[in-house]
Amino acid sequence: MIPADIGLIGLAVMGQNLVLNMNDHGFKVAVYNRTTAKIDEFLQGPAHETNIIGAHSLAQLVAALKTPRLIILMVKAGNAVDEMIKNLLPHLQPGDVIIDGGNSHYTDTNRRTDMLTSQGILYVGTGISGGEEGARMGPSIMPGGNPQAWPLVKPIFQAIAAKVNDEPCCQWVGNQGAGHYVKMVHNGIEYGDMQLIAEAYQLLREGLGLTVAELQQLFADWNRGVLESYLIEITSHIFTLKDTEGSPLLDKILDSAGQKGTGKWTGIEALNLGIPLTLITEAVFARSLSALKTERQTMANLFPKAESTFQDPRPVGVAAIHEALYAAKIISYAQGYLLMQTAAKEYGWHLNYGDIALMWRGGCIIRSKFLDNIKQAFTNQPTLENLLLDNFFATALKYSEAGWRKAVILGIELGIPTPALSSALAFYDGYRQESSSANLIQAQRDYFGAHTYERTDRPRGEFFHTDWTGHGGKVASTVYQV
Repeated sequence: MIPADIGLIGLAVMGQNLVLNMNDHGFKVAVYNRTTAKIDEFLQGPAHETNIIGAHSLAQLVAALKTPRLIILMVKAGNAVDEMIKNLLPHLQPGDVIIDGGNSHYTDTNRRTDMLTSQGILYVGTGISGGEEGARMGPSIMPGGNPQAWPLVKPIFQAIAAKVNDEPCCQWVGNQGAGHYVKMVHNGIEYGDMQLIAEAYQLLREGLGLTVAELQQLFADWNRGVLESYLIEITSHIFTLKDTEGSPLLDKILDSAGQKGTGKWTGIEALNLGIPLTLITEAVFARSLSALKTERQTMANLFPKAESTFQDPRPVGVAAIHEALYAAKIISYAQGYLLMQTAAKEYGWHLNYGDIALMWRGGCIIRSKFLDNIKQAFTNQPTLENLLLDNFFATALKYSEAGWRKAVILGIELGIPTPALSSALAFYDGYRQESSSANLIQAQRDYFGAHTYERTDRPRGEFFHTDWTGHGGKVASTVYQV
């Protein structure tokens, strides 16, 4: 029997569709699943009359592969990955490759890469985005780990990845956990995009009174302009579906959003690195707040909304909400890229920010027309410190600012929460403040804790302490930054 090109462990939805995708592109795949009955179901069902072969043990799987062996793990992140690696190792030889295609935390990928490198096994931690459809038809793939593995996995990865202008949405990201880190930031931006769209939806429907049919047409129109993206496209489609009684299905869906933790990881990482990832963090908190359904119902009865002073906000409202959504989206990506740039310096990675934009243009959940402009920004200036300094994005923000403010004010006046739109605007205002109120915070910190401060009339790096009360003494705390 001709050996398989690659093996895959884990036949859930993503695993099955990746296998079928690889088969479609001429690669022979061997599959294994811990519940072996699922292997037979897959081979007799979706994989019927394909070249895909099944293995009912890890030993059989490894024996079915050509060398060096390539094995993709599509199992739950965390201990399940470590357990599977442990069980695989006795069957492998130096030079074989283990690929983790799940949503693992980048620190786990760092650890596993180093541990397996010491044993001669090449490890790849790769972010895969696009959901069920992307896995089947072409996902965005973000590989990192041991760079020696890239030439071995590149032909398969780039063949099955989404293509935009014949370019695969897959390039090598960087060493160790860099691939999973970029996927984590992708997921954080995804949280932000979804929250921004949800806030725009509530402003349009509750604030301006648009019907579901009007919303469907509006989002379809928006998807032909600067907001063109997968999430805007599917939102337009969501508005078209009705339940068995002929009512919009959306109205029957409980307003309590779930989450799997990758957005939270992005927020925690931003706090650890001291990066103001305000929009994405607010998006995570908004989901947490939505889950408090019972408490929200109690509060709604206890604190009913006041009468609005707006007489007829619709004429200016739609355009303002469009501008707010576009401007806040720019802020979301700017914050995400700022986090990646800081992480690259902190962890010694050499990330190609233009390539990352290319990887996100197709297949993934946040794919949008907008990413071409990010790619161009880093092509024009590879050392660009922040997307907001690029002429295209700076011009877009200046154009959208007035409408952005109107949309946030509309939400405030109508009692409609806009945490992501508002926090993005606050970031924008704070980031362009030449002088801020932080001097008072420094004075307060020095007053109660002798934490010292710098002076505007002295060089940066010199720290001073004032005895504010007259009996505090001259001793100051050690200066450090978190």
